[in-house]
Amino acid sequence: MCFEKCARCIGVTLIPLASLAIVANILLYFPNGETKYAERDELTILVWFFEGIIGAGILMVLPIVVFICLEADDCCGCCGNQDCGKSCAMLASAVVALVGIAGSGYCLIVSALGLAQGPYCLTDLGWQYPFNDTNGRYLTNYTSWSQCIEPEHVVTWNVTLFSILLALSAVEIILCLVQLINGLVGGIVRSCHCQEIGSCNEYEVEVYEVTE
Repeated sequence: MCFEKCARCIGVTLIPLASLAIVANILLYFPNGETKYAERDELTILVWFFEGIIGAGILMVLPIVVFICLEADDCCGCCGNQDCGKSCAMLASAVVALVGIAGSGYCLIVSALGLAQGPYCLTDLGWQYPFNDTNGRYLTNYTSWSQCIEPEHVVTWNVTLFSILLALSAVEIILCLVQLINGLVGGIVRSCHCQEIGSCNEYEVEVYEVTE
């Protein structure tokens, strides 16, 4: 039973993480709360990859639902045995955990690229990616951030939100990895237990026949 409780705990924890990822991604479209830059397509192209909305957000819905419902799911009791059903459900949750890892991994990669590339902004030379060739060194060179004239404080905006997405997706990956291991171990343990029960049932049948 501890395997299912662990899965449920992971599922519940993933809910706020996925919600925050969606919110952070949406905020990237509105620097300083202004909509005009999204309307004029004057944002970094990476925000259109929907890494937080789809990757760390929507794709996490399936793992969340499966993990939370796992404690009450018996998979119809495979072969009429509830423990066997639990084994099926635990192994299935391990497969679903891979979906979560894929989605959060996608968000992690895109967010890292967003931090490395830097924002798309107006400079003295026009609209461009002024930090694209710095390999992320601009992150610690705060004086260079003044190159971006418009949107105001766009570097801080992008760095903060992409960092949040990076952290959220990293935590999601860790949680899904934990459930992957939990699902595999729980499924194998219950499968072995199910086989033991089957052996016992066969033994009982033989004893009953001999007695008769």
